[in-house]
Amino acid sequence: MVNAGTHQNIAVDTIELDRSNPRIRKFLEMYGDNPSPEAIYLALGAGNEEEPGSSSSTTFEKLKQSILTNGGIIQPVILNRRADGTLVCVEGNTRVALYKSFLDDGVKGSWTHIPSLVHDEIDEASVHAIRLQIHLVGTRPWDPYSKAKYLYELRTQEHLPFATIVDYCGGRQSEVLESINAYADIEKYYRPVVGDDGEFDTTRFSGFVELQKAGIKQAINQAGFDCFDFARWIHGGKLHPLQKVRVLPRVLRNEKAREIFLKDGIKKAEAVLEKPDLTKTLQEAQLGQLARALVAQIAALRYDEHQRIEADPGGETAQALIDAQAELSKLILSLKLG
Repeated sequence: MVNAGTHQNIAVDTIELDRSNPRIRKFLEMYGDNPSPEAIYLALGAGNEEEPGSSSSTTFEKLKQSILTNGGIIQPVILNRRADGTLVCVEGNTRVALYKSFLDDGVKGSWTHIPSLVHDEIDEASVHAIRLQIHLVGTRPWDPYSKAKYLYELRTQEHLPFATIVDYCGGRQSEVLESINAYADIEKYYRPVVGDDGEFDTTRFSGFVELQKAGIKQAINQAGFDCFDFARWIHGGKLHPLQKVRVLPRVLRNEKAREIFLKDGIKKAEAVLEKPDLTKTLQEAQLGQLARALVAQIAALRYDEHQRIEADPGGETAQALIDAQAELSKLILSLKLG
């Protein structure tokens, strides 16, 4: 249980940056104990990498200029006052670092104190709860790769119970597990493919999330490939856009489509696949009618048919159901029906 905390203006020179944050710890081990504010920001991965053309450095500049323009921050940083009286920044390391840099550089303004919400002697579980609520389900979300990295480290290094992590996130168990497994796969397969001299592009992470969907890995293996091949396809642009990963089982099962995919990529390969033969009645049916028909079909599904679909997760029917589920989930979410 996190205590309520108190709002205070705290002298920035008394605040320690959070060296235990798993998203900055590796960076500090590589580059020492005195990284620049921008380097800290990049290490934390707080840049919005989901927007085309954006980068962590440009987003860092936006934050910096916003603080300068407003003469300070509006949202307080979150601090933990430890038993020995020292203050460590739980949330807001970048903003604290910017205040410190403004002071060091003699930037005009009031940078000696920073608005803070101070908690007294909160434990590690509470620190994790704060980070997860703010960056996974709150108003300042981390990018998907950074979220998954944190979840993975909570599970494998901090050894938090899986149920506890799910409770903190407020999400579905399957989504949390999918994210953790996707992080493990991108690190195991994609990082070696990129190599030390290449750019590890975290925006490719969504492709590894798709890899966790039912039937994808099975289809890759059945076609004589493995997850290193998948990583090479991702790196080489063969699977662009990344949501096309879900088409991969159908492509790999079709000899002509597979040949085109390996040469020219997934979009051209998909074009040679047979399109579903929809009758005029289906094409003209309303969405509600199709939904009711699907419900009726599922309710009447015979056991032997159920077994057939289950035994072939990369098959056309299974993949069509997975695609339908994905699109329905997005639609229901956007319509706020769930």
